[in-house]
Amino acid sequence: MAENETTGAPSGDGLDPAANLQFALKRIFLKDLSFELPMGAQAFTRQWAPQVNQDIGTEVKKVDEEHYEVVLRLTITVSEGEDTAYLIEVQQAGIFMAKGLEQAQLAQLLNTQCPAILFPYARELVDSLSVRGSFPALMLPPVNFDALFQQAVAEQRKNAAETQSASKLN
Repeated sequence: MAENETTGAPSGDGLDPAANLQFALKRIFLKDLSFELPMGAQAFTRQWAPQVNQDIGTEVKKVDEEHYEVVLRLTITVSEGEDTAYLIEVQQAGIFMAKGLEQAQLAQLLNTQCPAILFPYARELVDSLSVRGSFPALMLPPVNFDALFQQAVAEQRKNAAETQSASKLN
């Protein structure tokens, strides 16, 4: 197939609408990183049966007309009993170029695909920091960002419906 051929069906004006869609990763960078050991040396004197809690979040900021900064925030809390053995906070960020997408497509791309691209970098940092802190390696399980996004959208719709029905009652 020649480089200038398209595979999509052309629109009425003879142009392929998919040809105007563009998405690219421009840069990945570490925005913030923290390792805390609240228990100090006591963390190493106990029988090791940790409980791991993972908090995850994303933040999207528009940089300019077609560039977006996406920040994946991970907070990993490893507890031994009721005490926090260690805490890791990572803000892995990326600059992404996206243009030619409708608003709904753009929101889904920035909140699902971009964090999925950043997650392996953040996961490696968590694993490395855990080992450097003299603890066993901590490999985080994969995250389904599509499911998290759909859950957030459903919750927003539910909250909007509740707000709307509450205002009708007043």
